[in-house]
Amino acid sequence: MSRTLKREPRVVFGFHAVLARLRADPKSVVEIFLDETRNDARARDLAALAERSGVRLMRVPTKRLDGFYGGGRHQGVVARVELPNLERSLDEILQGIEKPLLLVLDGVTDPHNLGACLRVANAAGAHAVIAPRDRAAGITPAVSKVASGAAEATPYLMVTNLARTLAELKERNIWIVGADERANETLYDSDLPDPIAWVLGAEGEGMRRLTRESCDLLVRIPMRGDVESLNVSVSAGVCLFESVRRRR
Repeated sequence: MSRTLKREPRVVFGFHAVLARLRADPKSVVEIFLDETRNDARARDLAALAERSGVRLMRVPTKRLDGFYGGGRHQGVVARVELPNLERSLDEILQGIEKPLLLVLDGVTDPHNLGACLRVANAAGAHAVIAPRDRAAGITPAVSKVASGAAEATPYLMVTNLARTLAELKERNIWIVGADERANETLYDSDLPDPIAWVLGAEGEGMRRLTRESCDLLVRIPMRGDVESLNVSVSAGVCLFESVRRRR
């Protein structure tokens, strides 16, 4: 599917997320709504950037902003953005990529965790984030706010059958490596291949049995303190950036 196809405009809220989108691709920003009561430096900077970028900005009452989203804190700013279609097939995403770096999330249903995972995946240069359609959060305004622009830049694939998708990745010689606290081998002692799909489960529950059995390798993040586990987005960052470090 072509990246030039447009989807319905998405609502993005919060200064960090709106500014990130405005700086990355001002042409994708349809319009910005700014709380008419805000006249602080942050609001003035946003208004100035919108004017320089040729983006329409309207001052509106707070109650109008409250009607744009289903929960969360908009901080007095909401934008409507029109984005290229990132819902490409796995084949399209991986075409021409010699050493894919992917993040697979099994059972991450909390929007804040998904947003944070998208943000860290984007920062690490991951080519896509993959999740099962039946056990995952979708892209919502709350996810976009936490992701700070990554939800509009990193392909997020929700697949019908995760085990089948992992098998397809293996056929492409991409190693499936799961982060599991029960693994015998640690992240730093393991021999990690360059083409890799990191698989992480939800905090507490972990990966499902079939997902775990689909992994070529299981590793654990060594814990030195008193806590027994990390938030899934923190674990994703540790694993992804270990791959980045080794590639360098």
